[in-house]
Amino acid sequence: MSSSEKSVRLSVGDTELTVNPANGCRISSLRIGGTELLRQGERYGCFPMVPWCGRTGYGHFLNGDVPHQLPVNSPPHAIHGTGRDTAWRTAKAGESQAAFYYDLAEPWPYPGRVTQTFELAEDSLTLAFGVETYGDSFPAQAGWHPWFLRNLGTGGDVQIAFDAAWQEERGEDHLPTGRRLPAMPGPWDDCFGMPDGVDVTLTWPERLELKVKSRAEWVVVYDEQAEAVCVEPQSGPPNGLNTAPRYVTPIEPLEIATTWSWRRL
Repeated sequence: MSSSEKSVRLSVGDTELTVNPANGCRISSLRIGGTELLRQGERYGCFPMVPWCGRTGYGHFLNGDVPHQLPVNSPPHAIHGTGRDTAWRTAKAGESQAAFYYDLAEPWPYPGRVTQTFELAEDSLTLAFGVETYGDSFPAQAGWHPWFLRNLGTGGDVQIAFDAAWQEERGEDHLPTGRRLPAMPGPWDDCFGMPDGVDVTLTWPERLELKVKSRAEWVVVYDEQAEAVCVEPQSGPPNGLNTAPRYVTPIEPLEIATTWSWRRL
């Protein structure tokens, strides 16, 4: 492992963040006052979803009238992008800030660069993506997939609270049908629309309240696993390369940020 691929640890007060660029530039650990918030394991923590989020239907998308086929890594669909399976390079690493990048390559059909930055404070973490093209314009998405522990060891299980404008109806193939429904009670593996920006509160009773916010309008909430829950702000809905394409152009990169802020209870 080269020095550029070593884990990077940020620390402010008693808050510690560890990023593993060699394993998809994922957050492998977020500890607040010695308490780990993220599920541990090489597939967990918090990984980037880029250059698409969630499922791209049957691995197929169009750029204008040019068809492309992505590897079907979650049959019958292509899921969560290529960034989590790629070794990123460290651009800078300080005590409380770090930046990483990788160059888009096969199986993604367009050249470009993805950057991810981390900014840690005692009571917050801000994450940001930039996706830029080296040539042709292309549709892309970016977002984050954190696995927050359901229980922090004491106190009750986490409670998830949010007020969404709508819920995307999920078809039998797990793709949005295009219909928008009133937000339903969980359990969820669902995408919600928040046109005023993502705003979700996780509360671990008697321990911690954590807010996930973003100016992005889409969030996937997944709480069907016993160990952890996921609150995933993203720049578009699942299958959005096809249904709501946001183009990365030579003069307009795709940019998205999210802030997690917390207070102890």
